[in-house]
Amino acid sequence: MRRLEQQASDQPQTISLRADEDLALVQAVLRKDRKATAEFVNRYSGHIYSYVRSRLAPQYQQAEDLVQEIFLSAWESLSRYRGTGSLHAWVMGIARHKVEDYYRERLRTPESIKDAELDPDTSTSVATIHQVLEQEQVRRNTQRILSALPEPYRLALIWRYWEKASAREMALKTGKTEKAIERLLARARAEFRERWNHAQSS
Repeated sequence: MRRLEQQASDQPQTISLRADEDLALVQAVLRKDRKATAEFVNRYSGHIYSYVRSRLAPQYQQAEDLVQEIFLSAWESLSRYRGTGSLHAWVMGIARHKVEDYYRERLRTPESIKDAELDPDTSTSVATIHQVLEQEQVRRNTQRILSALPEPYRLALIWRYWEKASAREMALKTGKTEKAIERLLARARAEFRERWNHAQSS
């Protein structure tokens, strides 16, 4: 019990030390300390690149461009970091917003995919798609299928199921109607399921 109490009392001190380290790094970067800037990039580049790449695949060149844009935005906003949360969470928050901006811009463009009629059997429940996207053991196959989908389908599914955006939120941010987003998601789910089933049977 005493050991648990000691661990509990040590935790706020550890968090405080980490916050102090984060603030010290930020202040050094703001002073244009080249070593601190290199440390900042080295500390977060891997996390950011992995996050962006998984959500933009197979557009890897665009992923690299977006990572640079995220770092640029972070540097421009660094003076607003106050140390109330971890620097890692703050940087990844910028990454999430930039990825969302990418989705919004790409899905605002007129659709090149024909709005074909779907028979009731081709729609897939939200729960089923959500489970497929979340299961770690099928993530690799899921990523391969997503990468092969037309871009509007791929981005819509990732935005909806990995980023947890609602159809209403997606509609507001793209300037489309909620019905248009729901139709896009229905077509994307149907195409995903067809390719998934084909992969399972082959």
